Amino acid sequence: MTVSVKSCCGGRHRVSVSSVVIETGLRGVAKLMVSASDTATALGSGTVDVLGSPRLIALCEEACQNAMTDHLEPGTTTVGMRVQFDHLHPTPVGAEVSAEAVLKKVDGRRLRFEVSATDAGGLVAAGKFTRVVVGIEDFMSKCCSASS
Repeated sequence: MTVSVKSCCGGRHRVSVSSVVIETGLRGVAKLMVSASDTATALGSGTVDVLGSPRLIALCEEACQNAMTDHLEPGTTTVGMRVQFDHLHPTPVGAEVSAEAVLKKVDGRRLRFEVSATDAGGLVAAGKFTRVVVGIEDFMSKCCSASS
């Protein structure tokens, strides 16, 4: 990973990321037992009490994060940039859903994952997610300066 350290506020240092060297094929998994708070009704994304797409996307993002565990430099993380996602079948409250993410491509700081989610009935969703490696403090300073 190519990182630069910048001095800032009160002698602290911020990490800036310009590129990463990570092997493709890394896998991450995240599981969820669907509850009433995970439904489309509860999330405001629909009017049926089944797993809502926003919660399923978040589960797939968690799987992407889990794939990167122990593979990033201290002071860095990944943030979501792009989601291409097909939610194919409903999952009821009380069912378990499992998301898997596989790192397919590294392009500079961009990490491209293929994701899928399954429940007892089979494939629930599939897609491609792009996440970007960032220095946490550098990222947060941009976020905070935009709101002031």
